[in-house]
Amino acid sequence: MARPAQQKKLSGHGRKRSVRRKRVDYYDYSLLAVIILLTCFGLIMLYSTSSYMAEVKYGDDMYFFKKQALISAVCIVAAVVISKIDYHILGRFTTILYVSALFLMALVKLTPLGQEVNGARRWLKLGIQFQPAEIAKIAVIVCLPYMIINMGRQVKTLKGCMRLAGSGGLLAAGAYILTENLSTAIIIFGITAGLIFMAHPNTKLFLSIAAVGVVLVAGIVIFLYLTVDPETNENFRIGRILVWLRPEEFADGMGYQTLQALYAIGSGGLLGRGLGNSIQKLGSVPEAQNDMIFSIVCEELGIAGGVMLLLMFAYLLYRLFFIAQNASDLLGSLMVTGIFIHIALQVIFNVAVVLNLMPNTGVTLPFISYGGTSIMFLMAEMGLALSVARQIKFQDM
Repeated sequence: MARPAQQKKLSGHGRKRSVRRKRVDYYDYSLLAVIILLTCFGLIMLYSTSSYMAEVKYGDDMYFFKKQALISAVCIVAAVVISKIDYHILGRFTTILYVSALFLMALVKLTPLGQEVNGARRWLKLGIQFQPAEIAKIAVIVCLPYMIINMGRQVKTLKGCMRLAGSGGLLAAGAYILTENLSTAIIIFGITAGLIFMAHPNTKLFLSIAAVGVVLVAGIVIFLYLTVDPETNENFRIGRILVWLRPEEFADGMGYQTLQALYAIGSGGLLGRGLGNSIQKLGSVPEAQNDMIFSIVCEELGIAGGVMLLLMFAYLLYRLFFIAQNASDLLGSLMVTGIFIHIALQVIFNVAVVLNLMPNTGVTLPFISYGGTSIMFLMAEMGLALSVARQIKFQDM
């Protein structure tokens, strides 16, 4: 039997053990759940949106659904596998990843391996058909954080910022010049600017640059609106800006898709026509299963359904923000920040285009639009975010 002093000592030791904080491993099941939820929602809407056209074109109303469901299931499993791998291992492959992205984009432009779909030469066929510009997004998300870490205090200098901007800008230029994909180029440059902004302490400088950029863009748009004749203009991208500014004048041409998407949203009202009851998907909205799928969501599920989808995206972004804030090191935080910027930009661009708040860009809605390449690389990013989350250590009482 222990003596009183010993009892007191043991009792004190027990209290210390009871309040001792233990470091526990963490896995973000909430992020995984919202990824699966968005994917399932996307598959339901994909079938509803594409079944009629798939039946007409391929004689199988589940043609698009089956392909997307298969690749989505495989990619979710792959994302979970990637999440088990230490993301620091990517440091060995940054140069290979960066050079490969540029090389594969060059193959699209310079070799017969490049494939043209719907008038755009953006795809590469190497056994499977994919868009190399998607690899460039991964490259900038992975490579720039490593550059920032290795540069240390140099990132605060003008030379350091120019190096980072040049590295990301080269990938953006490659996406634009080699694959003729302006929207992806803008997203890559946006990720680059966002990562530099996060790493650089001078917030006012970046806000000033952004303000100047907004003024310049607004000035260019006003100039085009006042000086360009829609009937004689032959530039495709300027045409898209004119369609955005006055779509009714192009109702029989480039503005047809935009106007039909707006009609779909308007006809859906607050609660929608009901799942599967869209009228505009029956040929009025071209390629509705791709970048215009949000209009069919609003037509069938109403404004309420559209808001619900946006809330799911908001929660996904919140989980990414949470991981970035609590990452075990700066490298992981910057990588997840890059993923956050990518998803946010793509959702904003897609919804803004459907609502005609900006010119048509051809950007797909993440996890919802049809596209094997898109879902493949999105799930790779989600696996990377989950890998960063796994190394978060919390104090458990």
